[in-house]
Amino acid sequence: MGNTASAVENCLIAAVGGNIALLATPSTPLYIPFYVKPYNLDYPTTPIAVTYPQTAEQIAAIVKCAANTKIKVQARCGGHSYANYGIGGQDSAAIVVDMKNFKQFSMDTTTWQATVGGGTLLGDLTRQMHNAGGRAMAHGTCPQVGIGGHATIGGLGPTSRMWGAALDHILEVEVVLANSSIVRASEKQNSDVFWAIKGAGAGFGIVTEFKVRTQKEPGEAVMYQYNIHAGDAVTKAKSYKAWQKWASDPDLDRRFASQFIISELGVIVYGTFFGTKAEFDAVNPSSRFPDSSDSIQVKDWLGAVTHWAEDLAQQIGGSIPAHFYSKSFAFTKNDMLSDEAIDKLFAWIDKTSKGTPLWFIIWDLEGGAINDIPADETAYGHRDTLFYTQSYGVNLFGQVTGTINNFIEGFNKNIQDSLPGHDLGAYPGYVDPKLANGQQAYWGANYPRLQQIKRAVDPNDVFSNPQSVRPAKA
Repeated sequence: MGNTASAVENCLIAAVGGNIALLATPSTPLYIPFYVKPYNLDYPTTPIAVTYPQTAEQIAAIVKCAANTKIKVQARCGGHSYANYGIGGQDSAAIVVDMKNFKQFSMDTTTWQATVGGGTLLGDLTRQMHNAGGRAMAHGTCPQVGIGGHATIGGLGPTSRMWGAALDHILEVEVVLANSSIVRASEKQNSDVFWAIKGAGAGFGIVTEFKVRTQKEPGEAVMYQYNIHAGDAVTKAKSYKAWQKWASDPDLDRRFASQFIISELGVIVYGTFFGTKAEFDAVNPSSRFPDSSDSIQVKDWLGAVTHWAEDLAQQIGGSIPAHFYSKSFAFTKNDMLSDEAIDKLFAWIDKTSKGTPLWFIIWDLEGGAINDIPADETAYGHRDTLFYTQSYGVNLFGQVTGTINNFIEGFNKNIQDSLPGHDLGAYPGYVDPKLANGQQAYWGANYPRLQQIKRAVDPNDVFSNPQSVRPAKA
């Protein structure tokens, strides 16, 4: 085994041009905290190596080393996988390709198409696009998330109801495939690979560069927050009923982004309206939440992005590694909870032990432009989703306890029991390693086609994590 490990290490050193500074292994001092950097501390892993290539050719050589020795490969950008899939998950026999050296950026001011390196972080992307002509694209709110993982799995954020998911902005990619070839993929070339990359990228290759369409930045943005005065389950349930009715209105202005958040701190309705204060006041969403105090701020685009990075959920979950467990559900317009189910759910939340003060549940409004695109146009499998729930239990002092786990599982079971026969999916960006059939939950009806493409371009499952796409059987 020692000789095999040594042979792999020698191959990887050669792959990065002999520059040992671009490679870390378990023998490297402080390997786990400084090189592996697990995000969810509940899923420890010790990958075979972490590599830091500087060119697409070096990535291709690393992939060849892995394929020749039957070792799995995963790319890491921001490193925010909920189960550490960017470092192989619980599979220690994996090679990590860290994309930190792929942060190139340029803007074509004729077409307003941007070229973005696969390791670019969302916070940097926002600033680069702003400086290149006041441009923007849809993406999430955490500035430390990397576009490589984000835009190849979905990429949802406050502007998605207007502009679609981050992956809907992708026009072309440069990607390293399992056979170590470097190809361009778009609707016109390598179109099957392009289709798969837009929703299930981790199982198909490593994107070194994106070409994306951009939008003109919104002007004024109204940041609103309603703190619901809800001391008991009945009042909390009433506020959720009001939010669900509002959020599920098919005529709701697409300029609204909204979240309903419940935590130890109480109940909040939070979001952004991309328009003027006068337009916001004309809609008067506060009338739907009379038992609340409000906080209304008007900001420009960069101010809005900064505000999102500082919001409650980011502060609780954020970018700091911790022990946590999370689950998600995808709700369509046919999956709305009845008043009776809502009352039962909020009563259960109030009386159930959480096991931690750091728990929170977010109902996150989607729909709009995301739903305009046919379900089979990209690999992303939830085009009919109106909103997602995200439930989190965090332990800052050690492993997730049975009590925390039971609360998160119980919350989701309550919802599923209230919707018998409904096949609620899960967002692949919020990976849940405990899902019995994660691939089906993540990609739904698109999964069989993904398996066929996987068989064609990566039959030996080189790009693999515990819940990535598996090749179709012969």
